[in-house]
Amino acid sequence: MSEPGKGSERGWSLSARAEDEGVRLELGLPDLGGRPVTAILSLDRTEARAFARALLAAAGDATERTFVGPQEP
Repeated sequence: MSEPGKGSERGWSLSARAEDEGVRLELGLPDLGGRPVTAILSLDRTEARAFARALLAAAGDATERTFVGPQEP
């Protein structure tokens, strides 16, 4: 499988562009239930900031769960 986010035929893609008072996010998934899907989110500035914070928190949580520290004796 290709590297995520590269927008290739087999990987997912994410694009963002400014809209009137916010941002439009498009998340493309190559295979969801056997067919490609694009999710489109139109967010105002407050919603976009909250969404970004939630993504960062989820990424941090996933990193902590993946890279655990040394086990205590």
